Amino acid sequence: MIPSMSLESGSADRPDTRPRLYDNPLAIRALAHPTRLSLYLLLGRDGPITAAEAGRQLDISQALASHHLRQLAKYGFVVPAEPGDGRERPWRVASTSFGLSDVAHDPELAAAGGILDEVLVERALANLLDWNTRRADWDPAWYELTGTGHSLVYLTREELAEFIDGMQALVAPLVERRRIGDRAARPDDAVPVDITYVVTPLPPTENGG
Repeated sequence: MIPSMSLESGSADRPDTRPRLYDNPLAIRALAHPTRLSLYLLLGRDGPITAAEAGRQLDISQALASHHLRQLAKYGFVVPAEPGDGRERPWRVASTSFGLSDVAHDPELAAAGGILDEVLVERALANLLDWNTRRADWDPAWYELTGTGHSLVYLTREELAEFIDGMQALVAPLVERRRIGDRAARPDDAVPVDITYVVTPLPPTENGG
């Protein structure tokens, strides 16, 4: 299960806030590459940037960044942005969120989604471990709100769908309020926050619990 990833195709210089659904396993496998996912998320955070700038921030060569950005563009995850003052044209994300279409009836798409799930969870764990090394330097009012939570509940499929829809309904207006690349819309004390939730049905215990 891959929830819509909130990071907008609207105008030439603004991404689309409507979720984009993908039904191509090759597209999802392409995004599951750790370097490509890092590039996609970097463009989502920084707005339009060039391959040279992206490579510098991720400590990879401009040529490698350009290659992976072209692969992301091939499947519609990123698009060329309006040119700036430099000779190299920047890139931007095409949409602030995406999900998988008809995954229940496509085993190849489900398998590709599973690979991306694993990469996303590994990235979330790395972010959490990094945060644990930094949070002592932050205002306690911030770090007491972070970390992990856990709940074990018995749900029907319909109730689980209701929960996931509710989570996305909470995130969507916040994405709209803080449009990608619009730094003027961010309060001075706003910081990027990674929200990853994991939903896993469990096998029953020996006693049926």
